[in-house]
Amino acid sequence: MQRLEDLQDITEQMRDCLRIDHLVYHWIGAQGAQYGCGTYTPDWLARYVAQGYLRVDPVIQGCFQRFHPVDWKALDWSSKAARAFLKDALRHGLGNQGFTVPIRGPNGQFALFTVNHSCEDALWSSFIAQWRAELILAAHGINAKALELMPGPATQAPVALSPRELDAMRLLASGLSRAQVAAELNISEHTVRVYIEGARFKLGALNTTHAVARAMSCGLIAL
Repeated sequence: MQRLEDLQDITEQMRDCLRIDHLVYHWIGAQGAQYGCGTYTPDWLARYVAQGYLRVDPVIQGCFQRFHPVDWKALDWSSKAARAFLKDALRHGLGNQGFTVPIRGPNGQFALFTVNHSCEDALWSSFIAQWRAELILAAHGINAKALELMPGPATQAPVALSPRELDAMRLLASGLSRAQVAAELNISEHTVRVYIEGARFKLGALNTTHAVARAMSCGLIAL
């Protein structure tokens, strides 16, 4: 994959493999530059821009405040504007279910990786339970490739974590608890906390989840 255009092919192939309606990746740079690829229709994309939905979209607003993946049903759709937005989206072929992975990258980059489908709640919950880990990895993989291919200024120098800090971050990213990380590394939970806090400080993260996300976005750890 040598061109940004190749990411479009990847999103279409992933959508078909997962047998869902839509899969979308949206990148926003610190200076406002944007890039997107995915399977929403051109009509919906044009409608989204024309209506200024960026200001009212609960997915954008909600995920910007989070560092962990979000099921759309956990977002606030109570406002009149949000309900009107959803109604319009459904008319333009979007599904009633969604799952979005927010991603923070270097120099203020922010991206969203979204899967979208029309189905009942129980079926969607089963789908997310089955594919959650793979979707998170795919999100960070596509984001890393987009950063590599995106023209623009050089990104910040990589953060240097110690081998033990990297081990702790990698195990946390795989879904282990602090106690399980301690057992895996054969150290105390207190020592695990020291490693995690050290990594969090170096990464400039607000909490452990943010630290793991930043470590993955910077390419420091991979599952």
